[in-house]
Amino acid sequence: MPITAKLDMLGKPAWIALMIAGFVVWWPLGLATLAFLIGSGRMGCGHHYGHWEHKMERLQRKMDWVRSRMGGNPESPWGGNPWRHGPSSGNRAFDEYRAETLKRLEEEQREFREFLDRLRFAKDKTEFDQFMAERRNRPEGESHPQN
Repeated sequence: MPITAKLDMLGKPAWIALMIAGFVVWWPLGLATLAFLIGSGRMGCGHHYGHWEHKMERLQRKMDWVRSRMGGNPESPWGGNPWRHGPSSGNRAFDEYRAETLKRLEEEQREFREFLDRLRFAKDKTEFDQFMAERRNRPEGESHPQN
């Protein structure tokens, strides 16, 4: 059994002990062990882009929910949208400018979300149409490919 498999069975503490021993014996050996641990994902700190993408989508959903609760409900405990009707700066012209700018940005955000939805729909439709075309063009006796 290779040493990596044995250390994997023992868990993270064994890897950490090996890394520390590597630094004690000869620092480049410890550094190489650290690079291996990070690169292989054994310490849970590798590149997990799907994981972060999922977290960002979840955060966006929560922000949308909070925004809808704060702005869309007149009975909201915050009394409306605090971004638009926040505390006055004392300068009425600036307050109007801020409200107009925030309204414009919210509109641009809504338009961009609609654009992304249309883009995703178009991509899905293209993939589906391609699938159906391939299915129609397949000879009768041929079965579908197995993965």
